[in-house]
Amino acid sequence: MSQVSVPDRSPWAVFLVFLKLGLTSFGGPVAHLGYFREEFVVKRRWLSDRTYADLVSLCQFLPGPASSQVGMALGLSRAGYAGAFAAWAGFTLPSAIALILFALGIASYGEAIDHGLLQGLKVVAVAVVAQAVWGMARNLCPDALRVTLMMIAACFVLLVPSVWIQVAVMAAAGVAGLFLFKPEKVEAHEAFPVMAVTKRAGTVWLALFAGLLLVLPFLVNVFPGQAMAMFDAFYRAGSLVFGGGHVVLPLLQTEVVPSGWVGNEAFLAGYGVTQAVPGPLFTFAAFLGAAMNQAPTGWLGGMLCLIAIFLPSFLLLAGALPFWEQLRRNAGMKSALMGINAAVVGLLLAALYQPIWTSAILAPQDFCLALLGFIALVFWKLPPWLVVAGSGLLGWVLG
Repeated sequence: MSQVSVPDRSPWAVFLVFLKLGLTSFGGPVAHLGYFREEFVVKRRWLSDRTYADLVSLCQFLPGPASSQVGMALGLSRAGYAGAFAAWAGFTLPSAIALILFALGIASYGEAIDHGLLQGLKVVAVAVVAQAVWGMARNLCPDALRVTLMMIAACFVLLVPSVWIQVAVMAAAGVAGLFLFKPEKVEAHEAFPVMAVTKRAGTVWLALFAGLLLVLPFLVNVFPGQAMAMFDAFYRAGSLVFGGGHVVLPLLQTEVVPSGWVGNEAFLAGYGVTQAVPGPLFTFAAFLGAAMNQAPTGWLGGMLCLIAIFLPSFLLLAGALPFWEQLRRNAGMKSALMGINAAVVGLLLAALYQPIWTSAILAPQDFCLALLGFIALVFWKLPPWLVVAGSGLLGWVLG
C-alpha cells in the first residue's frame, strides 16, 4: 500500500516545518535567522542565498520581529495567505503556550514559588538585555555620530517617560538620519517570489495597518473596556518596534506596569523565562496577557495579546512586499533607518536601567549574578536557556 504524501506547498506542510523550528529554535532573532537559512536555503532550497538575504533586509527594515516576518514571508511565498498563517502558528505557538502555562502557574501557586527563584529570573533579564545592548550597539552604532544619537535617545526617554515620547524620539532620529548619514549603495539582488500579494492588496494591508493604529485609541475611549485597551496597547507596541524582540520591552513595560495590569516582579520574571523558551521573543505578550490582574486573563488574555502584537507584523509585511523593489532603491529610507536604529539602541539602554536594573539589582549578590550571566552569554557563548535555568537555580540557592 502506497502512503499518500502531503503536498510540499500545502499550508499543513509549511506548518509542520515551522513547528519543528518553533520547538527547537533557541537563541533569539539572529539565531532564528540562521536556523531559517539552514532549513530553507541549504536543506530545502526554497530560495537562493541572495534572495534570502534580500528578504532579511526587508524584514529588518520594517517594524516588528524580523525572524517572525521572514517566516511569514516564506510561508506566504510557499502556500499563500494560509501558508503565512501556518508558518506563524508553527513557529510561535510552542513558546506562547509554555509562557501562558507559566503565567497560570504564578497566578495559582505564586505563594509557593520560592522568592529567590523569582529573583534569579529577574536578575537574568539584566544580563540578557545587557547582551542585546552590547551586540546591537556594536552593529548599529559603529561611529561617534550614531553613539551620540543613542545617548540622546536614552537620556530623553528616561527623563520624559511615555510611549509617545519613545515614538517621537524614533521619528526625530529618522529625520536626523536623512541629513546626517550618506545612503549605502544598493547592491544587485534577486526579486522575492510572492504571487499571492498584488500591489492593490498590498495597499489594502497598509491602509488597514495605519487605520487600526489611528482608530484603536479612539475606540478605547468610545467603548471603554479592558479587552479593547489591551488590544490597542499590544497592537501599538507591535507597530512601533524597530530592532527585534528585546526592544519591545520598554514599550510593554510602559503600558502594563504603571497601569497595574501586571506587577513589575511578574513582568521581569516572565521576561526572564521568555529567554529560556524557543521561538520569537514577542511571545512574551502571551505571558503578559495571561498574567493580567484584570479580565480577560489566562488563555483568553494570552491569545488576545499574542494576536494583537503580531498582527502589525503581518500587515506591514504583506503591504510592503509588492513595493519592496521601489523601497529598496530609496536611499533616503536607508539613511533614515540608520538614525532610527541608533535611537532603538538608546531605548533599549534606557530600559536596561529602568525598569530592569532598578527593579532587579537590589544587593551585591544580585549584581554578581547579573555579571555572571552577562559573561556567560557574551564571552562563554552559553545558550540562553541554560543561563536562565542557572540563574534561577543560583537565585534559589542564594535566596
